[in-house]
This record gives sequence, structure tokens and C-alpha cells, in this order.
Amino acid sequence: QVQLVESGGGLVQAGGSLRLSCAASGRTFSSYAMGWFRQAPGKEREFVAAISRNGDITYYADAVKGRFTVSRDNAENTVYLQIISLKPEDTAVYYCAANSAVVSDKASRYMYWGQGTQVTVSS
Repeated sequence: QVQLVESGGGLVQAGGSLRLSCAASGRTFSSYAMGWFRQAPGKEREFVAAISRNGDITYYADAVKGRFTVSRDNAENTVYLQIISLKPEDTAVYYCAANSAVVSDKASRYMYWGQGTQVTVSS
């Protein structure tokens, strides 16, 4: 069982930056690939980024490449999502998720989910 808690969201102006964090409970954090997803109002949840268990593989949605960076600190049981050059279309609730297999962009592959953190980008 893994419990995930996201933080770091907020209201920012377009062009600004944020770093989202996702803290995991348990001693087996390094056993999980981690993903970030987002859901905007009225839209389906979409994949944003994923990182392998030891951080050597990262994977991004085309829409965020070059602006989003996923990283992890297994000693701190935390995964991060650094976002730069924020756009109004990045407004969404951002979720982190844990997957006991390999990195994936499929939400169905992820077993554990956090409660989400709201990111709002004003134009």
C-alpha cells in the first residue's frame, strides 16, 4: 500500500513556474514507477510525465515536452514535477500516481493515486 500526497499547486501568471511535489508513504517507494497526470475542468484525465523506479528513464506527453521535468528522490520518498513557462491551458488538477511495473502513459496501469493539487494559470 502506498499513500501519495501532492503539494505545490497554486495560482500563477502565465510564464511563471511551479514545482509540484508528491510525497509517498511506505518503505517501498523505489519499487514504483511514478507518473503525473492532470485533469482540466470538463476534460478527461491526461498523462503528463512518468519516471522509472531509479529515475533513469523519463517520459513526457508531447504537449509538455521542454517545459515539464519529472524527477525523484528515493531517499526522500518524493517525486517532483518542475513546470516552467506556464500557460493558461496548463490549468488543471495535477495528480501523482504509483505503478509497480514500468513507466507508462496509461492511467489504468497505476494502482495508487494522490488526491491532487490545483494549478491555475492566469493570462
